[in-house]
Amino acid sequence: MPENYTADRLVLAASGVDHQHLLDVAEPLLSDWHKGSPMERPKSTYTGGDFRHTAESDMTHVALAFEVPGGWLEERNATIMTVIQTLMGGGGSFSSGGPGKGMHSRLYLRVLTKYHAVQAFSAFSNVYDDSGLFGIYLTTPPDFVGKAVEVAMQELIAIATPGKVTEVELTRAKNSTISSVLMNLESRVIVAEDIGRQLLTYGCRKPIDHFLQWMDEITLDDVTAFAQKMLSSQPTMASWGDVNEVPPYEFVSKRFQMFR
Repeated sequence: MPENYTADRLVLAASGVDHQHLLDVAEPLLSDWHKGSPMERPKSTYTGGDFRHTAESDMTHVALAFEVPGGWLEERNATIMTVIQTLMGGGGSFSSGGPGKGMHSRLYLRVLTKYHAVQAFSAFSNVYDDSGLFGIYLTTPPDFVGKAVEVAMQELIAIATPGKVTEVELTRAKNSTISSVLMNLESRVIVAEDIGRQLLTYGCRKPIDHFLQWMDEITLDDVTAFAQKMLSSQPTMASWGDVNEVPPYEFVSKRFQMFR
């Protein structure tokens, strides 16, 4: 606690409150907060790899992901990744609702409606300041997991292949992402969190129009170039449940050799 929760690592963010009033409340509470010792900030190093955990389950869960180079600090690439996540979408077999999901996303149309053995199939991301993960998470019966992983690889490769994504799909994904961002920012709770996260990452809060303009300007070539760069990293695989039929890591890695 004393080493990590220090004044130089603290951001106080608020929305819908007068700035001076916020200072009047905060200063008596936080003015004597101690400053931490100087610490070197380690650089994130992505390596990829494979982890499999055998457990008693009727289903097999697999995540296949790649590095998001530069993380949030590469703002334009992070914006492209956000649109790609909406474009791919997906979801569960019993629910097509929610942000980035639904009937028009690629993984819903091309996977969930086609392969009824698939219980869940969706794009996901975990992104940090200077690195992150983007990929597909899937849940299937053990006897179908080999096919499901093959489909996941095909869908990721398709995003990186010129001509496989249409202008209509991209426009729909951009509009959906913009709509989702604007609706979220109608909540003061989310606005306050957004202020805090941006201050920690960028040192300031950038206007929403800054990101919306980037989203609007994304082209099919941008999607292809980002996906190719992402898939040039070593894959990360994690499997849980009955993992006996999950394809070998070497087999999966070899499928993406064309991007390295």
